[in-house]
Amino acid sequence: MELDYEKTGLKVGLEIHQQLDTSNKLFCACKPELFKEEPEITFIRRLRPTQSELGQIDPAAYFEFQKGVKILYEANSQTACLVEMDEEPPHPPSMEAVEITLTAALMMNASPVEEIHVMRKTVIDGSNTTGFQRTCVIALNGAVKVGEKTVPIQHVSLEEDAARKTGEEDTLIRYRIDRLGIPLIEVATAPVIKTPKEAGEVALAIGKILRATGRVKRGLGTIRQDLNVSTPNGALTEIKGVQELELIPLVVEYEVQRQLNLIKIRDELKNAGASEEDLQEEIFDVTHVFRQTACKVLRKALEKDQKILAIKLPKFRGLLKRELMPGIRLGTEMADRARFWGRVGGVFHTDELPAYGITVQEIEALRKAVQAQEQDAVVFVADTVENAKDALKAVLERAREALKGVPEETRAANPDGTTRYMRPRPGAARMYPETDIPPIKITEEYVNRVKACLPELPEQKLQRLMRQYGLNQKLAKQLMDSEYTELFETVAGESRVSPTTIAVFLTETIKALKREGIPVEKVSENQIREIFNSLDRCEITKEALPEIVTWLAKNEGKSLKEAMENLGLKTLSIEELEKLIDDVIARNKGLIEKAASKAFGPLMGMVMKEVRGKADAELVSSLIRKKLEKNA
Repeated sequence: MELDYEKTGLKVGLEIHQQLDTSNKLFCACKPELFKEEPEITFIRRLRPTQSELGQIDPAAYFEFQKGVKILYEANSQTACLVEMDEEPPHPPSMEAVEITLTAALMMNASPVEEIHVMRKTVIDGSNTTGFQRTCVIALNGAVKVGEKTVPIQHVSLEEDAARKTGEEDTLIRYRIDRLGIPLIEVATAPVIKTPKEAGEVALAIGKILRATGRVKRGLGTIRQDLNVSTPNGALTEIKGVQELELIPLVVEYEVQRQLNLIKIRDELKNAGASEEDLQEEIFDVTHVFRQTACKVLRKALEKDQKILAIKLPKFRGLLKRELMPGIRLGTEMADRARFWGRVGGVFHTDELPAYGITVQEIEALRKAVQAQEQDAVVFVADTVENAKDALKAVLERAREALKGVPEETRAANPDGTTRYMRPRPGAARMYPETDIPPIKITEEYVNRVKACLPELPEQKLQRLMRQYGLNQKLAKQLMDSEYTELFETVAGESRVSPTTIAVFLTETIKALKREGIPVEKVSENQIREIFNSLDRCEITKEALPEIVTWLAKNEGKSLKEAMENLGLKTLSIEELEKLIDDVIARNKGLIEKAASKAFGPLMGMVMKEVRGKADAELVSSLIRKKLEKNA
């Protein structure tokens, strides 16, 4: 039965982050591009949290510091300079980026600020060499219309993108700083979204406006959505890094499931008489219980002379295996906390045992060693004493939170729509002024100049696409919902291929290939333009397009010519095609005599199977009909 989200009191707010297509980075003259080669420069840093002006330390920043990691940064001279390395103060902000952000803000009916003040937002997970992200508000109090609903836009901001993580080994994390400093627009809605479906619709509407500027980057990794999800009896959860627009409704749906299931667990614990006083920080050394174990993970730890430590969770038996959302259980959340705070590989708990080579006898001995009652769960971990203790303390803290219901936290989105623990929610001490950049005045004259050049709104563009290119409303809408509207107009303008053929390929064909797991994002826009120009010159057929794109997606960096050679897609001449059709007709005289005009369908299928992308279907159809009429 589908959940009534209105009754649950669901509230969702969106934060859309989209890279801007500028000639330079936000605070320097470097190219806003990513490099694939080996880095020219590397350097190591250790980041530490600092107090705010009020003497407070942000809990999220302190959390990252606790991990004790070092950061290895990789760079090249084209995409990073001393600004990204934090060896030189930032340059004045890119006015090109300011103008694009202001354009989008005005299209969302937001009011520009009188002065732009750049702020520092504490971030010490390693993704910023400075230990903070620079951000500034450009406009406030806008609105977008989504169906019959008006969704308030709280602010439209401009900020720098973070470095990209490229690897991790033990306590060393690798980041490339080519992405660091690329301008990002951030659009934040009020928490007025009431259903998962509506969340997807609002994100799509904002995305259309951003794309309508014609000055945002496209492709995987250029747009990220963060969600703030809350339910009345739950808590505000921030979910970061949803990259696929289609995933947003599913992420919201799963988060509601998670919160409702955590509330059920809280109520069951309360009914069982569980209390915080029972959750004592009593850690037991149970190494002796597993001296002869067949469990490979435990054996490996014992061979390294590590310890196996355990805690009991009174009244928690059976609850650690309770599913909160697909594939995620309360025990999974405890393991996530243990990994982050204790730097361990994971934890074991009695709700999932016997398994992994751990026997019933070992579980009984374990329960006895920690003095566990029948209704208690036991969690244990194998690592160094320090790591194991930190991990179990984190598990204990998560158990205390389970007694209260849903913890406030920041979670990261997984590719399947589920989420995982990322860090505690940031506090108010996270933001403070940037002292290296003076305020920038936004004059009325400047705003009026930008207003005079605003691009057409999505609804206007939809009508124009239908009128100018003869697209039906359904196809025009699909095109607007995709990220290929600008590419469509470019291709339609430089080739004589039917606009409908181009639009169908960029929407339905691309989507179908994605569903089949083809990484179509690896095929560049220039390659797609080249494909349609070849189609225009009759060098390939439209039937061959899916096959060509699939090959190019799986062979990144290869050319269209190489694709055609490898796939054997040399277009047949009229003479070659007529001979092939004559051969098929000759082999199927019996079918033609028996079925008469109804033989066309089977013959068409046979010929198309043989030509396989080497001839246009309309031409094949025309030739077969002519030959059948002649024979008749």
